Amino acid sequence: MIKVKDLSFSYTGELLYNRISFCLERGRHAVLVGSNGTGKSTFADMLVTPGKYIYEGKILRSESCRAAYISQFLKHEAECELTVFDWLSEDFILMQREQDELCALMEAELPPEDVYERYQHALDRYDAADGYNYESNIKKRLHLAALDRIENVPVSKISGGEYKLIALIRRMLMRPDLLVMDEPDTFLDFDNLNSLKNLINSYEGTLLVVTHSRFLLNHCFDKVLHLENCALREFDGSYTDYSFALLQMKLEKQRAADRQAEWIEIQQQLVEKLRKDATEVISPQKGRALKARVSYLEHLMRDRIEEPYLEFRQPQIDFPSPVYGENEPEFALRVTDYSLAFATELLRDVSFEIGAHDKVALVGANGTGKTTLLCDIFAAKKPGIEINPAVKPAFLSQLYNETLDEDNSLMQELGFSTLSDCELCLRRFCFPEGSASRKVRELSGGEKNLLQLAKLSLGSSGLLLLDEPTSHLDLYAQLALEQAINSYDGAVLMVSHDFYSISNCTDYVLYVENGTVRRQSSRAFRKMIYKNYFSRDYLALEQQKKELEVKINALIRSGDYELAERRCAELEDVIAKM
Repeated sequence: MIKVKDLSFSYTGELLYNRISFCLERGRHAVLVGSNGTGKSTFADMLVTPGKYIYEGKILRSESCRAAYISQFLKHEAECELTVFDWLSEDFILMQREQDELCALMEAELPPEDVYERYQHALDRYDAADGYNYESNIKKRLHLAALDRIENVPVSKISGGEYKLIALIRRMLMRPDLLVMDEPDTFLDFDNLNSLKNLINSYEGTLLVVTHSRFLLNHCFDKVLHLENCALREFDGSYTDYSFALLQMKLEKQRAADRQAEWIEIQQQLVEKLRKDATEVISPQKGRALKARVSYLEHLMRDRIEEPYLEFRQPQIDFPSPVYGENEPEFALRVTDYSLAFATELLRDVSFEIGAHDKVALVGANGTGKTTLLCDIFAAKKPGIEINPAVKPAFLSQLYNETLDEDNSLMQELGFSTLSDCELCLRRFCFPEGSASRKVRELSGGEKNLLQLAKLSLGSSGLLLLDEPTSHLDLYAQLALEQAINSYDGAVLMVSHDFYSISNCTDYVLYVENGTVRRQSSRAFRKMIYKNYFSRDYLALEQQKKELEVKINALIRSGDYELAERRCAELEDVIAKM
């Protein structure tokens, strides 16, 4: 299907890929993973439109391969008044119209010479997309995505999450040989994310998906492409199997590296002894022995085992806790009789209070007004919104392109006066050396979110308002953010669809439903998630798996390989239960 050989590419002077190679076979569902800023989105786009880029190496696709791409920055066609069904039918109607026009040309007295070839090409395209059954195929896809209810709703009236799904369905209906999707899960609510999982798993063509979603990683894909440190690792199997195999590989490789280091040290000591003997007694035999031993040592050094691949960049996120002195505030936020309406009423008479140390998730379906409510709280201008005067709020927006000055350098955006201080801060958030002078517009989506988190870490807020903070963040940054929220001593109100983060770092949930907000305990929320999305105890097992992986990594670093092996056996048992 597609083969990449010795691909090297640089962007803004920084090497992204260094002689990477892999093969994506027909019918495989592959996931592309890696840390923020490693060039995953660029790589995905390059596979579909290689002609846009100047690179070394080869990207080989079969001549007949039809490729399609879905960007993470897909824009909702808010002005489109076609119904969802008619919008999904557009490509097929256009192909039918093209065939009719070519038929008319063929019936003319002097048809163009190439008209029969063009007509055959049009028929082939229509047949490849199963155009003769397009109406039933549309209905099947909508049903699979649990979107039957919006079939006759204008595109302008559906939510952003629903639009992302029907845009994906539209691409899938054309049956491209290779479909590449860049973070299709971003900002999807629970139901829509489950629908995305169903669409991915039912697709019969070849898929390459960039995602950091733990839900999709654990429930989709039969091939893993891991882009890290300018290199790419290829693995046939599930992401869970890959993670386990990677840990085992690291354990074996680190143990071998230690044994080799011990042997090299012995040889170095022997060389020093032979060198000393050769200086004390002139002997051709000792000189030859020294030369042979030095040659052997040089050979060992040349073939030294490289550092294990599993060294990921995890940001050091730390939100400074507020200092109140003796008069700690009784509450951080109070909302009373809040209402919200656009074309229709979304929320009415909403009231809730958040304590000075509460960690709260604002949860609900796409289009229910959560982000607008969070923005109104931060602005604190509407009646009924009261932020405690002792609490200084800070805001992380999912619309980072609107909150960050794209022309600013990172140093300007963070407000540092010295380059060294800025570089120190950026290194904590896993930005490469020399990033202080980079422009915000050069950053990836995940890096822009990391930049916002870096700004929050420089303040002293008592109330963090976080709108989809895990969006675009790699897995290790997500875990670091969860740890930072748990360690933070102020209040947090977080809009999120990430049920892993909600389960791991919130005290309770404010559930937006039917125009109002109701408080729900974390236990009740997890029970609902289990019922709708997971088998019993899945999230608990996932948490146990994550904790074991962290422990195994620490044991490998400390050199306690026997205990690391025992923990690996425990991890294998946990994975078998998932």
